[in-house]
Amino acid sequence: MKLDMHCHTKEGSPDGKTALLDIIAILKERGYNGMLITDHNSYKAYRYYMNLENKPKDFTVLCGIEYDTLNAGHILVILPTGIRPGILELRGLPVGVLIEIVHRYGGILGPAHPCGEKFLSIFNTRIGKKLKENLIRKFDFIEAYNACEDDCSNASAKELAGKYNLPEFGGSDSHKEDCVGFGYTILEKNVANESELIQYIKEGGATSADGAHYFHTTKQKLGKINKVLVYSFWFYNRFLAYLRSSARYLELKTDKLLQPVRINYKKAKYIELSDDE
Repeated sequence: MKLDMHCHTKEGSPDGKTALLDIIAILKERGYNGMLITDHNSYKAYRYYMNLENKPKDFTVLCGIEYDTLNAGHILVILPTGIRPGILELRGLPVGVLIEIVHRYGGILGPAHPCGEKFLSIFNTRIGKKLKENLIRKFDFIEAYNACEDDCSNASAKELAGKYNLPEFGGSDSHKEDCVGFGYTILEKNVANESELIQYIKEGGATSADGAHYFHTTKQKLGKINKVLVYSFWFYNRFLAYLRSSARYLELKTDKLLQPVRINYKKAKYIELSDDE
């Protein structure tokens, strides 16, 4: 089964330029069997898809999210079918708390473009460099191929997946139409929904990731000026994380499954994971 496991949509991501149905049409034309929606901190596109009366046939649309953590960049999250908690639409959780929440729900998660851009990629953040061994063992997979990353970044990610024996995911990270389908994941069996994918990964199902590099990213167009954008994102992410702090705590307080997480959340709100965690 061939899937693009990193897709942004016009319906769900502020920077997404391509409608979900257009993405599906492109992927089907290119021989893909399915896709994973990974909009930033949003399930809007998947809600839109589920409300469609005439869904595309012979194509699997999986619900995921690309979560913006407070301290570890972007993390891809997949929860069991039908589970879409509000807290994952509120950016800014510390990575340790996010890991605990996802696993309590029975989901899986892994770092997106782990060796990529500063602040956006876990192993190019302070906590990722400091606690690399501890963190990587808590993940369920690694995005080993991202079409918007360069060869060095993807090679390092694939090396990490091999070293720690973690499944490889691959995707286009497409925000624009001409990038759709540039990255892919191959599974040895078909999955029809998120729960089947999670089971496949937890049971040690084989995966492989590869693709073709997309050369028209914003980073490549801006060149050195891109550093301004990167630092701007850091401030933007911190600011929005601060604005949503009360809403996140309320979700932890009202969701019975997550109430034990509240203690760790309060500890980790302004400090990073301890070395022995």
